[in-house]
Amino acid sequence: MRIFAYSLYPHKIRISAFYFMLSREEVIHIAKLARLELNEEEIAKMQKDLAEILDYIEMLNKIDTSGINLTESSLKENILREDKTEFSDKADEMLEQAPEKENRHFKVKEILT
Repeated sequence: MRIFAYSLYPHKIRISAFYFMLSREEVIHIAKLARLELNEEEIAKMQKDLAEILDYIEMLNKIDTSGINLTESSLKENILREDKTEFSDKADEMLEQAPEKENRHFKVKEILT
């Protein structure tokens, strides 16, 4: 189903056809996942905004990229340094500065329960 929306800009009127209009419940669910509290006005605005984003993604999906090499890059040379492992004897020095330590390990507060 296609839903039409009209947006008035200072110099022109833009008409967009939304193929992906999310339901009120879907917007509330997405807001809950993002830990957002939306009022009714924000829910309606978010429905429109998300529909525009999804329509834009659909437009990008329609672009023919068959002739483009997926690994092609604008960088023709490797500008990254080579990874090297080096021995460091600074472990004792770092442990001395730790607020709490236990058996040569940093002691930190538990974050996962």
